Amino acid sequence: MQEDVLTVPVDLAEASRADWLAQIEDMGEERGYFEPLGKRHAAILTDEGPTLIVTFETIDAIRTGSESHEPMGWELVAEDGWSNLCLLAHDDSWFRDKSVYGYFDRLVDDGFFEDFDRVVFYGTGMCGYAAAAYSVVAPGATVIALQPQATLDPALTEWDTRFPAMRRTSFTDRYGYAPDMIEAAEGAFIIYDPTVPVDAMHAALFKRSNVTRLRCPNLGHTLEADLWQMGALPDMIGAAAQGNLDAPMFHRLYRQRRTHMPYLRTLLERMQNANRPRMVQMLSNSVVARMNAPRFRRARELAEQQLEGTPSETTPIL
Repeated sequence: MQEDVLTVPVDLAEASRADWLAQIEDMGEERGYFEPLGKRHAAILTDEGPTLIVTFETIDAIRTGSESHEPMGWELVAEDGWSNLCLLAHDDSWFRDKSVYGYFDRLVDDGFFEDFDRVVFYGTGMCGYAAAAYSVVAPGATVIALQPQATLDPALTEWDTRFPAMRRTSFTDRYGYAPDMIEAAEGAFIIYDPTVPVDAMHAALFKRSNVTRLRCPNLGHTLEADLWQMGALPDMIGAAAQGNLDAPMFHRLYRQRRTHMPYLRTLLERMQNANRPRMVQMLSNSVVARMNAPRFRRARELAEQQLEGTPSETTPIL
């Protein structure tokens, strides 16, 4: 008689990609279900409560950007008893796959989203595109999309040359043009850094009346990581889950950047590179008054030396 073989959980941080995915599948089954969607995607459901957070994530982003090496959606719902539907992409697919279309079709046919009091779709970059594009399946949902692409259809966005491998992928069939897919959302919050021109150009394509565009200058390509480290992003999603997110609340949460050192260092470097000693002095005064920041004290000393005979600059900095 063959003995049962015990499955020993692997260390997610040290696991190979295949072992990591196998472990996530086992954990997903324990939480609700793990369903492969073709060869490039999967759906993981955590069914806990009447609020649903739908997250679009990639294996690489989870494995490199999460301390737990688990989907962000799991952490977002851990303390509040919410449900999470995590759409997981194995690679940079923009979730443009018939298996994903079919999965959402089945959820709609089954009335899945009607079982929840409130639904929030979240993603960043290509996952922000997917969050907006697939939100059409849940009318009345809230969309939070960081630096989303509106489409990668060359006929509309030939100016975005960052993703040449996606040029042959269709963005004109089902769930295609994200700005049109959010028309049934209660609200869509498009968050971007206006100093990244291509992101700002994509954001400008989201122009329906239910869209709120929110600017986060000087965060660049690390916008999601910075907002998460500040604590602003979890609070933002939490507010959306309770129906309280709006522009004033976002701006209150975004004030946490004033104590977020990576943001402050980026701002300092830009001022120094632009040769703005008065601005460097003002920023350094503000930071040193609130935080232990030797780098900003040194920057202030250098700026004050440089300022001898320099006209005053009064542009606000924060």
